Amino acid sequence: METKTKMDTILSRYPGRRESLLPILQEFQGNPGYLTTEAMEAAARHCGVHPVEVYGTATFYAQFRFNPAGKKTVMVCQGTACHVMGGAQVLEEIKNRLGVQPGDTTDDGMFTLETVACIGACALAPTMVIDGDTHGTVKARDIEEVLNAAREG
Repeated sequence: METKTKMDTILSRYPGRRESLLPILQEFQGNPGYLTTEAMEAAARHCGVHPVEVYGTATFYAQFRFNPAGKKTVMVCQGTACHVMGGAQVLEEIKNRLGVQPGDTTDDGMFTLETVACIGACALAPTMVIDGDTHGTVKARDIEEVLNAAREG
């Protein structure tokens, strides 16, 4: 959240009740793209709940982030078809190349690594998606080339 005024504007649109917590968190995350401690504390005060309840709610839902996202998001499928076709090796290679774990962002802010249960392209397994570009039948040996192309593109 850039300013207290923006948070106050968002909070003014919602009644100070527990039921308002999710939409408030969704709006707070919209800018800067993740939930700050300050924003979660403001949501707790406004909704009349303990800050730990806000944190518990935010960690329950995969949509919420607590750190800035990278310029590009790398999603690696871990569904059954991808797993059978080598998705675990693809994920390991990406983790090694980027130096991050799923949910983390590279130090240079270029990539955020995420895993997903299914991308929906099982016929192309193993599959990864970088900012909407699907890469199918990916092998661990292909990862460096795919990431370099994403950096340049």
